[in-house]
Amino acid sequence: MKKSFIVLKYLILSVITFVFIFPIFWLVSTSFKNPIDIFAYPPIFIPSTPTLDHYAVLFGEAEILKYIVNSVVVAVSTTLFALVVGTLSAYALARFQLPYQLNERLSFWVLSTRMFPPIVTIIPLFAMMRALHLVNTRIGLVIAYAAFNLPFVVWMMRGFFVEIPKELEEAAMVDGASRMMAFRRIVLPIAKPGLVATAIFTMIMSWNEFMFALILSQTRSAATLPIGIASRVTQYEIQWGPMSAGGVIAVVPVLVFAFIVQRHLVRGMSFGAIKG
Repeated sequence: MKKSFIVLKYLILSVITFVFIFPIFWLVSTSFKNPIDIFAYPPIFIPSTPTLDHYAVLFGEAEILKYIVNSVVVAVSTTLFALVVGTLSAYALARFQLPYQLNERLSFWVLSTRMFPPIVTIIPLFAMMRALHLVNTRIGLVIAYAAFNLPFVVWMMRGFFVEIPKELEEAAMVDGASRMMAFRRIVLPIAKPGLVATAIFTMIMSWNEFMFALILSQTRSAATLPIGIASRVTQYEIQWGPMSAGGVIAVVPVLVFAFIVQRHLVRGMSFGAIKG
């Protein structure tokens, strides 16, 4: 009975894994297919004669490089800005006791901003960006993305800071360290797994964001890679090959980034730090 349960468990896990991996496999496979093989029936899962024509078409246009550069600049800038501001805010909420239970109320208010659909804020946001002449600029996208990601960063990092014992900072301050020095040299190294995990999710959300980029970048000067990929759906046709190649290009940097920092994702470095 126990053996049958184990077999069933692994069978279910295999099916779930297949469901999640198959769309990525199909995306990669389509990007290497000849145009006639894309619409073949029965479908061809692995092309017999792979081709790089779709990638050649994609990189043969100057716009794709512009899209990639814009995505990198916007995603990295948003992640850095959101981490710096959000980490300091989260530390303040986790360490300083405010009157009238403002810590809990502010934390809930920060989280509640993520409960609103982004479409609700896009009209006033566009009006403000247009008044500030920030439409069709990378700075405008960074501001919009950072405002959208800050609540997530604050909420995530506050949870990590709460788990770190206060005694570590107090011991450092007794030895003459300032609050900021204790924060930089004691708290941040311990919270490194949280910083990395938060940075990964923020980077992914900024890299994949579509709606804000669509509304706030009406020309190609500031358009990001998701907009460039979506532009392959035209009035007359859907360019499945180049669009699939663009999807692969969009997925690879995020996977590489997550692979590089995966060892920092393990939580619990602060557990037992002051035992004894």
